[in-house]
Amino acid sequence: MIIKVCGMKYADNIRALDKLKPDMTGFIFHPSSPRFVETIPEYMPSSSLRVGVFVNSETDYILHKVETFGLDMVQLHGNESPEQCKFIHSKGIDIIKAFSLKTDNADIITSPYDGLCRYYLFDTPCAVYGGSGKTFDWTLTHSYHGKTPFLLSGGIRPESLKAVSSFRHPSFAGIDINSGFETVPGIKDTETISEFIRQLRTL
Repeated sequence: MIIKVCGMKYADNIRALDKLKPDMTGFIFHPSSPRFVETIPEYMPSSSLRVGVFVNSETDYILHKVETFGLDMVQLHGNESPEQCKFIHSKGIDIIKAFSLKTDNADIITSPYDGLCRYYLFDTPCAVYGGSGKTFDWTLTHSYHGKTPFLLSGGIRPESLKAVSSFRHPSFAGIDINSGFETVPGIKDTETISEFIRQLRTL
């Protein structure tokens, strides 16, 4: 199971997380987020894929951040078009495209992006971009029958272990955790993450 830890910001916290070897480490490039990364931290992860999270950003801005931060993937969390995804994909950059699931329409909203993304990410609908910290109804993923694997996000916290471990879907690839494991925005409780990862990987 893929484990992505998103919203990293500070060098010491990134270093501590890197020792836990999550599969992906996420950096948010959305200026209104309290986890916005404006400058390159003094330490960047070496044991996981670096994922940049963008919301309705210009393609040139995304490509610039990919180069300067040494990003391995980009996560597009806004209303980015299939055309923009196709152009970014043509540059050899893997994409995670996020979708908020409100109803059982996953096939309809994802189909225009088929073949353009490495992963989809299903998240909780909220009024603002950047996540709500709340869990959506995971049964809505039953409306997804595509071949692109997906990550679950939104409100996953330490007590979600049982729900995550028992979740089943043929295209389910992993989880994206963020605020549910923070002490304050942008700082993760790495001891709690360590125990969560240990238990999840032994189930």
